Amino acid sequence: MSNHKARPGTPGAAIGFPSRALSDPNGSTEPPARTVDEMFDWLPDDVQISVPASDPGPRLARSGSPTGEKLQKVLARSGLASRRVCEEMIEEGRVTVNGQVAVLGARVDAESDVVEVDGAPVGVAPGLVYYLLNKPVGVVSTAHDPQHRPTVVQLVPQDHRVFPVGRLDTDTEGLLILTNDGPLTQRLTHPSFGVEKEYLAEVEGEPTAGVLRALRDGVELDDGLTAPARVALVNATTIRLTIHEGRNRQVRRMLEAVGHPVRRLVRTRVGPLSDRHLRPGTWRELHPSEVRDLAMAATPSTRAAKRLQRFGVGDTPPEIQN
Repeated sequence: MSNHKARPGTPGAAIGFPSRALSDPNGSTEPPARTVDEMFDWLPDDVQISVPASDPGPRLARSGSPTGEKLQKVLARSGLASRRVCEEMIEEGRVTVNGQVAVLGARVDAESDVVEVDGAPVGVAPGLVYYLLNKPVGVVSTAHDPQHRPTVVQLVPQDHRVFPVGRLDTDTEGLLILTNDGPLTQRLTHPSFGVEKEYLAEVEGEPTAGVLRALRDGVELDDGLTAPARVALVNATTIRLTIHEGRNRQVRRMLEAVGHPVRRLVRTRVGPLSDRHLRPGTWRELHPSEVRDLAMAATPSTRAAKRLQRFGVGDTPPEIQN
């Protein structure tokens, strides 16, 4: 291999690629590469390949993770897509590791490295679980209740320590996500990401067109004007309402403010996820594509969602108290 010096100021790290291909038979001492995936197999395990955002040329950088796995393998194992599709995502520059655009052959530490696709985090750490629960009335959305009432955590498997993504009040039923994925939880619950939640509310009285318009425009509550909501009348006494804020008991307070207190409230959707077949008190694991859809919903990028559809990643088959 030709000698190439590291850039000044870069500790033992960056090595420029030679101008010839790595598998060029003219003078190369490396084994010939049979596929793109195998091109970098000759490298030591503690070398990670990445493309700094400020430099479009590929560089080799020490990852500090000699036992790291190849990025495409980690992504495929997470359920994101097939290994080949993951390789295509990497080749298109859509995958970053710790904020740097990665290239095929990069090695990552699934325990500590932050992997994102199209700006959305991908849970690659081992042991991550994602449950979708249809919370019944009378169950509290917490891991532990001082009053010894039943909790949502008691309704899902106890193999991992999970937490509800936001919460539904005791009298509200419907879809609730529980997981041990902290970064995804933060994105789904932070108001700046505006993840939608849809509810069906059976109310007292029969809402008029003027009431529906008031809900769409925003309702003045004691903590300020609510953001515009999507509202539709299902029948004379039932409203479908979609919000993206997360105020305490917001839906109940909105409907009470317009003169139609709630009789029954059910959350039917969280972001892109819904499930009409999940019975109250039961749960199921989320499919990796559903986890991916949730991450995309908490990412401010419509272009990224279109790219995802192109590869067929994320066929969707439901936290903040209301």
